[in-house]
Amino acid sequence: MVLSGCNRRTIEITSEPAGALVYLNDIEVGRTPLEVDFKYYGVYDVRLAAAGYRPLATSAEAVAPFSEYPGPDLVTSATKTHVVVTWNFVLEPLPTDRAQLERELIDRAKVTRAEAPAPEAPTAPTAPAAPTTPSTPSAPSAPAKPGT
Repeated sequence: MVLSGCNRRTIEITSEPAGALVYLNDIEVGRTPLEVDFKYYGVYDVRLAAAGYRPLATSAEAVAPFSEYPGPDLVTSATKTHVVVTWNFVLEPLPTDRAQLERELIDRAKVTRAEAPAPEAPTAPTAPAAPTTPSTPSAPSAPAKPGT
């Protein structure tokens, strides 16, 4: 009888500075440094935020080691394994110059506006057609006099 092992997969996330709030696929998972269990290998959306630093939105990949490929996984599933994927992120400090902050905010707003779809131009309302008035019949003409 084959003994079943306990397989564990975790992602270790660190950041510079430490203490950044971390979201994986839009789910808050904690503050760095932290270790998070995961089930599936692949690409994850990662967001980090810390006071005084620019928020970071990126993606990172949890790559399967060879022991997790079909075939070798039959051997490793019978033993206790712990796969650790390590990610480190460096956050950029915010500028301290207020004028520079304002310029960057305006620049980001311009980029966002340029990327947004153009609103549809409102169409000018058309003037209603002028009501038509029935023409009045003209007075009957007098019969022509013979001999004229």
